Amino acid sequence: MRGEPLDGSDIERIALGAGVVLDADVLRAAERGRQQLDHLIDERRLIYGVTTGYGPLAGRHIDPSKAGELQRNLIYHLASGTGPELERTSVRAIMAVRLNTLAQGHSAVRPETLDRLAQWLNADLVPIVPCRGTVGASGDLTPLAHIALALMGEAEVCDNGTRKPSATALAERGWTPLTPEAKDALALVNGTAAMTGIAALNGQAALRSVDTALRCTVAYAECLHGRLEAWQSTLGAVRPHPGQQEAHRRLLALSEGSERLIPAQPQYLPKQVDDAAPVHDSHAVLQDPYTIRCAPQLFGAILDVIDFHNTTVNREINAVTDNPIFDPDEDAVLHGGNFYGQHIAFAADSLSNAVIKLAVHTERMIARITDERQNGGLPAFLQGTDTGLHSGLMGAQVSASAIVAELRSLAHPASIQSVPTNANNQDVVTMGTIAARKTADALVQLHELQAIGALTMAQGMDLLGNDGFSPASVALRDWVRELSPPITTDRPLYKDIHRVAQALRGGSRQTPMAERRSDVSRDIPA
Repeated sequence: MRGEPLDGSDIERIALGAGVVLDADVLRAAERGRQQLDHLIDERRLIYGVTTGYGPLAGRHIDPSKAGELQRNLIYHLASGTGPELERTSVRAIMAVRLNTLAQGHSAVRPETLDRLAQWLNADLVPIVPCRGTVGASGDLTPLAHIALALMGEAEVCDNGTRKPSATALAERGWTPLTPEAKDALALVNGTAAMTGIAALNGQAALRSVDTALRCTVAYAECLHGRLEAWQSTLGAVRPHPGQQEAHRRLLALSEGSERLIPAQPQYLPKQVDDAAPVHDSHAVLQDPYTIRCAPQLFGAILDVIDFHNTTVNREINAVTDNPIFDPDEDAVLHGGNFYGQHIAFAADSLSNAVIKLAVHTERMIARITDERQNGGLPAFLQGTDTGLHSGLMGAQVSASAIVAELRSLAHPASIQSVPTNANNQDVVTMGTIAARKTADALVQLHELQAIGALTMAQGMDLLGNDGFSPASVALRDWVRELSPPITTDRPLYKDIHRVAQALRGGSRQTPMAERRSDVSRDIPA
């Protein structure tokens, strides 16, 4: 970290275990900010959270001699979270975002506090953090307080997979607990790092989910002898949304080599028309169903939403979200509201809608290709052996319907659920972390649904044989088969679904399919 911009992919790499190194310039900038704070304290300036109480108690002025106690008490009273624990990767992402914010040099935090955060990330020492308790308005106070409490040696941690008291983990390494002074505690908790860290991971997962959806859509269209006409780039050129243009390009690239998709070509009426019977029923429909024909428009809109989300998140990763803000060059301290997480709240809710739409499309593909009345001659529920005695993907198709129903129940936006709190000091709040967490939950269910979708497309391809399928679809089928064998007779499929979902959730760059991917899986740059 050099104080230069990071993006969501950088945060994800740290979340998955990459280490961090703080540039010497970052530490020097932190020292300048801290020296400015010390000078202001010597002048007995009123500085929120340093020489005042917190929130509606800011009218109580605190003597600087009590600074350490004030900082400790901030962590103590805020460490009041509830609910299930955040995942290890989410906590590492949160720590990375907060470290990058503090590295900007406007937080008046001690350099050793920055060092401590980096040290913990590099040792994979991850605080246990309850998921609930923040309204995302004065920053993510509660989850960040639990991280700070662990740094102080007064909480629990996951130490390379082993849960233990943080004091024990520190003692085993010969490290001393953090003793917050002046503004250290406030700098650790007063910002949007929780919602931003979770959102950063969501944005990367969403990009991979679109790639999976595009691949399944091509395989689905091949199974049904879909038409390439609706995927032609000219349609995107005359409707110039960047995401739609990208979707046309990627669908066509994934379709290369397919002999099953019908090429774009004119179709004509019969040359002779019987005047007595002017209506001729050819039993051939000129256009495909929307799951095929409108795929560029559907995925294009989703890609544009992801781009908006990730652009917003990338800005926030590199933003200073404290209160107050320190400017050593101007010797200024500014009290404001940069901790207010509305940007991330709106972005997270938008991404949630896009994720749910991906799920709806996947479920509709599963429903059509497993329905013998609509799937062009494939057996019911893609069960090719003694259909009726065996039911194939019938149960999995119902599970797909249930997942979509549950996802729709999560669609109500969190970003408008303002509840005044903190003695009406926080009279409008953002719920940004709730929005990001809801989106993360939706992505988990999307991966389960896409696992069913991938199993379904692989089964359809197996029934039709390999002939004529695009190399991309064959790669998808082969990847699925490394995790799940073909369905010949009925068997429980929950383990197969779980294996494929976990592989998708773990990051497709780490799956066997990733080795077979070409540049058609390129993400839209933020």
